[in-house]
Amino acid sequence: MAVRLFFIGLIISATLSAQNSFIQEQRLNPRVDIAFKQKEDSLKKQFKKQELPWPPKQMYLRSFKYDSQLEVWIRYNSSDTFCLFKTYKVCALSGALGPKRMEGDYQVPEGFYHINAFNPKSMYHLALSLNYPNSSDALLSDSLNPGGEIFIHGGCVTVGCIPIKDTQIEELYVLSSVVKNEGQDFIPVHIFPVNYNNKKSLTYLALQIKENKQYLKFVEKIQEVYDYFNLHKKLPVIAVDAKGEYVLFN
Repeated sequence: MAVRLFFIGLIISATLSAQNSFIQEQRLNPRVDIAFKQKEDSLKKQFKKQELPWPPKQMYLRSFKYDSQLEVWIRYNSSDTFCLFKTYKVCALSGALGPKRMEGDYQVPEGFYHINAFNPKSMYHLALSLNYPNSSDALLSDSLNPGGEIFIHGGCVTVGCIPIKDTQIEELYVLSSVVKNEGQDFIPVHIFPVNYNNKKSLTYLALQIKENKQYLKFVEKIQEVYDYFNLHKKLPVIAVDAKGEYVLFN
């Protein structure tokens, strides 16, 4: 019995150590450590004000290019619906509406991505890397030079990324670190051309796709994901077919 309790204790200790290891690793960088000291208490107060438990277990980011918005949604288990925590203003934009298709086109990607790396030593304060090119981009973009190094970062400058203010990226970086530490390895980031609920934005989008049937098809397909999430507050399963087109599974 004593041996069994000893091993249970080791398992619990190892689990707690693993849960804390990502934040501990990140905080070895002075920039991240300062961000935690300055933003963690503020985040806890914001959650309490919205009557949300701390810490969240999962996070979903949704960005609208034309509307210059970056939404932060959170939830507590996979069966929960997401709730909107806050919206950041994207403070700079490059390129035009439409997906990114090659190196040097200055386009912000459009489509479905996830955070694949944390960069605490970014030239733009702090940065969260996106997995561009994804499997769709790999088929539809320039095969030799599709581009890369797309981030959500600070600095308010961009040649194809999603920039927010330094104080905001500190907050988002801390929050992203917390949910990763809680076990969420896949943090989805969906980038849409416009907020489809905004009539002004829809009017602008209509002008862009009026004579571009290929882009129209792309916009309609990714809008299906937007509509599904707005209705259910959950994310659908998204796949990519042999042509590089997104396929939605309810």
